[in-house]
Amino acid sequence: MKLSDNEKKQRSLEVAEDARQTRWEKASFVADLFKGEFNWSMLHPFPLQSEEDKAEGDAFLDKLEHIIKMHIDPDKVDQTGIIPPSAIHALAEIGCFGIKIPKRYGGLGLSQTNYNRAIALVASWCSSTAVLLSAHQSIGVSEPLKHFGTPEQKEQYLPRLAHGAISAFALTEEGVGSDPANLATTAELSHDGKHYILSGRKMWCTNGPIADILIVMARTPSIVVNGKEKKQITAFIVERNLPGVEVLYRCDFMGLKGIQNGILRFDKVKVPVDQIIGKTGDGLRIALKTLNTGRLTLPAASAAAAKVLLSGCRSWIREREQWGSIIGKHQFIEEKMSKMASYTYACEAITWLTSSLADIGKQDIRLEAAMAKYFCTEICSEIADDALQVRGGRGYETVKSLKERGENPLPVERILRDIRINRIIEGTSEIMKLFIAREAMDTHLRFIFPIMNPRTPLKDKLHNVSKAILFYTHWYPTTWVPSTPKMNTKYLSAMNRKHLKRLPALSRKLARTLFHTMGRHQHKLEREQMLIGGLVDIGTWLFACSSVLAYTEALALRGNSPHCQELANHFCQLAFEKIDLCFNEFGKRPVHSMHVVTDSILHNHYDWLENGIISTTEQTETRYPNLAKINVMDEKSTHIKF
Repeated sequence: MKLSDNEKKQRSLEVAEDARQTRWEKASFVADLFKGEFNWSMLHPFPLQSEEDKAEGDAFLDKLEHIIKMHIDPDKVDQTGIIPPSAIHALAEIGCFGIKIPKRYGGLGLSQTNYNRAIALVASWCSSTAVLLSAHQSIGVSEPLKHFGTPEQKEQYLPRLAHGAISAFALTEEGVGSDPANLATTAELSHDGKHYILSGRKMWCTNGPIADILIVMARTPSIVVNGKEKKQITAFIVERNLPGVEVLYRCDFMGLKGIQNGILRFDKVKVPVDQIIGKTGDGLRIALKTLNTGRLTLPAASAAAAKVLLSGCRSWIREREQWGSIIGKHQFIEEKMSKMASYTYACEAITWLTSSLADIGKQDIRLEAAMAKYFCTEICSEIADDALQVRGGRGYETVKSLKERGENPLPVERILRDIRINRIIEGTSEIMKLFIAREAMDTHLRFIFPIMNPRTPLKDKLHNVSKAILFYTHWYPTTWVPSTPKMNTKYLSAMNRKHLKRLPALSRKLARTLFHTMGRHQHKLEREQMLIGGLVDIGTWLFACSSVLAYTEALALRGNSPHCQELANHFCQLAFEKIDLCFNEFGKRPVHSMHVVTDSILHNHYDWLENGIISTTEQTETRYPNLAKINVMDEKSTHIKF
């Protein structure tokens, strides 16, 4: 039976909602921000890494730095698309493939903070190598296995993974990205009940072409709950050498030229029933839970890239002279450099805050991790663009060309290409906004969903209405009441203490605006992505300010980061400017005219606007006349392109 667009959308939403971690068993600073509660004590004192943990990380980072400098030429990796096998072997020798795997299984057993420090270090040298290690450990087999695997699965696989067996995560398909409801890969139980027969294709599988072990998400037979079909998506451990597992193609991208990312085919692969991670139907829930900490490597890598760019530009603006003075004295350059420095500082604050919170484990960090990923990847792209502008033509020129001309080969062009993917992988910035918004609205939706649901019995509806009235009678007035919570800030400057005092009121204003918006749009709010995005942006900048101020207090106490107060002050001023702009523009975006123009694009009303060019369709037909015959997704295609 063919479903309507609305039915397809509803099914997708149901699958996503079912995979959510519905309970908030631990507190969340960001969740409270959206409720108008500014709980400074959850960030203060800032959870700096302990000296003991830092010393353990330092010892490993010393070895790691030596290995990557000796074995990896990042520019050669970018040109050839190959990370040398000798480098991979050397990294495995010092435990790089088991950084977070417990020592009892042969891993290093390091903290999340030290793991992120390691990824940041590698990313500052070679992004492709950082992705190799991160895809293996952040979302690959070891992380879900640690949390959801059976003792037998852990004993079987974790030692292999720790010693260099490479893993990968296979979810995305040709027609399925962030919407897993339409997953086409299937796993059917065999007649004897001993195996699942896995069939389907996966694309953009990082490490896939060279992986020894994979996590594969597949659709298992649906079940019926309350008379309604419920789709089941299950996580399988799949050995690369099983018959029927085939690499069709290695993809080539704008950046990250050294990563092994490809299209995989599973043709009636027999996967033993004991290779399911968790339970049947738990696949998406496991993936989302894993990503709560897994995506924290992206802020770390982004902060590292920002530091490399800041370092190179700092030297450049002191050397380059124009119109009688160094360019560092020109106001346009001052604007970019001061923003680069303060934004880099904010990325560092958020990265180490979320890393430490993950290690401590006393808070629910699903929102903090998503915000860290969203903020740091977006900000790093802005930093990279500014760095290229500061360097001018030399920023646009490749390292190879700069070297051959005898100039300082700062890899701005390569870094800009490499980091662009960070706003897409592990949840696009747009998906992060929707995810954050859904979780932020959870307090209100807990009341609204049962009341709006036609299947809810009248007695239960009345009960929920009573609960809602009691809650909002107390909560809503508090969002209007001015308050100055006690915040111990002995080591912050007067200006930064002033910034801190603004945050509680802005948090309450955000909570009110969210509530009013939900009341105005009700069940249609899901369509108002521009409004949702604006609220998330406000919350993100508030979180960034809070992280920066808490971090600054801790650094000032230690006394080993001179002038950090200046960075915090400038960042907060920039952030408040963004927040004020978001509030002022809220609900004023030209959404209607946007719909009109987009609808005309969909109906080809502007085809005249494309006159005078060779269209992409013509280019494709001219350059690739036999494209349909050689499409790698064709059933007969079995070649691997490396």
